[in-house]
Amino acid sequence: MGRAVTVATCALNQWALDFEGNLERIFRSIDIAKSKGARYRLGPELEICGYGCSDHYYESDTLLHSFQVLEKLLESPVTQDIICDVGMPVVHRNVRYNCRVIFLNKKILLIRPKIALANAGNYRELRWFTPWSKARHVEEYFLPRIIQEVTGQETVPFGDAVLATKDTCLGAEMCEELWTPNSPHIEMGLDGVEIFTNSSGSHHVLRKAHTRVDLVNSATAKNGGIYIFANQKGCDGDRLYYDGCAMISMNGETVAQGSQFSLDDVEVLVATLDLEDVRSYRAEISSRNLAASKVNPYPRVKVNFALSCPDDVAVPTCVPIQWRYHSPEEEISLGPACWLWDYLRRSKQAGFLLPLSGGIDSSATACIVYSMCHQVCLAVKNGNSEVLADARRIVHDDSYIPEDPQELCKRVFTTCYMASENSSQDTCNRAKLLAEQIGSYHINLNIDAAVKAVVGIFSIVTGRTPRFSVYGGSSRESLALQNVQARVRMVLAYLFAQLTLWARGMPGGLLVLGSANVDESLRGYLTKYDCSSADINPIGGISKTDLKNFIQYCIENFQLTALRSIMSAPPTAELEPLVDGQVAQTDEADMGMTYAELSIYGKLRKIAKAGPYSMFCKLINMWKEICTPREVASKVKHFFRMYSVNRHKMTTLTPSYHAENYSPDDNRFDLRPFLYNTTWSWQFRCIDKQVKAL
Repeated sequence: MGRAVTVATCALNQWALDFEGNLERIFRSIDIAKSKGARYRLGPELEICGYGCSDHYYESDTLLHSFQVLEKLLESPVTQDIICDVGMPVVHRNVRYNCRVIFLNKKILLIRPKIALANAGNYRELRWFTPWSKARHVEEYFLPRIIQEVTGQETVPFGDAVLATKDTCLGAEMCEELWTPNSPHIEMGLDGVEIFTNSSGSHHVLRKAHTRVDLVNSATAKNGGIYIFANQKGCDGDRLYYDGCAMISMNGETVAQGSQFSLDDVEVLVATLDLEDVRSYRAEISSRNLAASKVNPYPRVKVNFALSCPDDVAVPTCVPIQWRYHSPEEEISLGPACWLWDYLRRSKQAGFLLPLSGGIDSSATACIVYSMCHQVCLAVKNGNSEVLADARRIVHDDSYIPEDPQELCKRVFTTCYMASENSSQDTCNRAKLLAEQIGSYHINLNIDAAVKAVVGIFSIVTGRTPRFSVYGGSSRESLALQNVQARVRMVLAYLFAQLTLWARGMPGGLLVLGSANVDESLRGYLTKYDCSSADINPIGGISKTDLKNFIQYCIENFQLTALRSIMSAPPTAELEPLVDGQVAQTDEADMGMTYAELSIYGKLRKIAKAGPYSMFCKLINMWKEICTPREVASKVKHFFRMYSVNRHKMTTLTPSYHAENYSPDDNRFDLRPFLYNTTWSWQFRCIDKQVKAL
């Protein structure tokens, strides 16, 4: 009897609306799966059109082109003799569904619509799709003519059903359905489904991989079975990085692990597993068998095909492995670096420009670019021809082979220290030394002439000359003078990004990188339209605390000794005059709070859903050893005043790599007003009343 089944899953770097590229990557994954003996291949969610199409899902073109790609897949010899499970949008009776289309040998077996849609955080699936609400119900779906001509079928099953092959039974889940309290795999497993599949569009968040892996393993720990997980990878056109982690699990243990971060566009994972291991595992769980005897059965689509071979006694099967997790510092080094590479090659630009201040944030951004160069050189060394072709296209050299990260950095990365009369020699030296160690093309310039010109125009028009507070000016004057410096730097950054390569006799332009961290954005401690305004920001979703740990990681792993002095220096904007040649301005003094406190405020505000009063109530217990209730009240009020006064800055925040669940990104993730009553009179009065009682 057939016992050993060989199945394949994959992680594909799909790109929204890149139907040609997406088709090529799907074909490649199927070809690899077949070459490794797989009889079933699972792909990521909505892989045909790309997950991040957003409002393009409303367009009939997206549906048309998806079916055109499906037609190519169905008629190709590559897809013969293997069950292919692909994702695409489908309209059934004028309702749009997020679907799996499962086919074999030019015949569609089942179209399975998603039952539970992701609609929190960065996900808005209910905006574009409707969940299938008819449990264990199947209807007839009338195929478009272009598909009928290939399959010879007029209608196919559409709905909540499972596949019964000659040797086993398969049931599909989709992404969010694994995360719901009553996941379909529970009832399917009780009804005899032995292989569960999950096609996902799951994005990276720091420290999230543990949760995902635990969910997959726990899906079969209590009920037995084989669980196959596929995911998208890479940047498919927005702030998210889909982090792969394709995996196969059996009876609660991982048997195959894919990479979380890589520059490979196609990664295929294949495992051979013994169905009898599932059956014997289930046989001794009496509580499971009692529940199974009462379960409401699923409609079964019979498939005249086997995932195993008749004589497979000698076929070796996979054994459990230990999942290897990345540390948060490794995640920061790899995730944003892969995201930057995708953005660079797909935007067809020639590199990046970064205003490098010599502080932790811009230095961390520089290190991420350096890490990207490391990943590119490693991929080329390992024989990745696509990365090599992309690198040659970016540097406009058809014979180029990237072997040294520093040499590649010199070609694709320009750093620029923009000094003013308020800048210290220390930060200038730190920026210069770091640029030398990573190999970037480094520019030193002075912005004083531009700042004086801008302020001079104001003085001519008004007859008044603003002064810094240390010279007798008001806080309004001082803030305006700081903002002028910051905004001049943004203008110069874009000028140099457009024309630096032209001045060097090289083709192309550069993408400007921003370097404001998630905590500064939350507090609004940045000038609107300063160097935080850029094309993209790889650290905009990362906390100051994590960035400091990442800097230490770079010192140890990349031997960037220049970072030691950057780590030990207090963070400063260097926008106010020096005192005796030394920096007198520091970030934490300016903000009236520490970065550690900011991280706590951010997590309570977003993750714990705490308003001012709830935050106060939580913090009087968290900080009872270090603060009185009155001090806690003062800190909470100050945070909410500053947060609400500056919330308007989030509407123009540079698109940032999403890495934290307390990100204040106003585009999709953290939807709030940007015109607040900043007195919070009712809320603060509730706090005061509680303080008085305490």
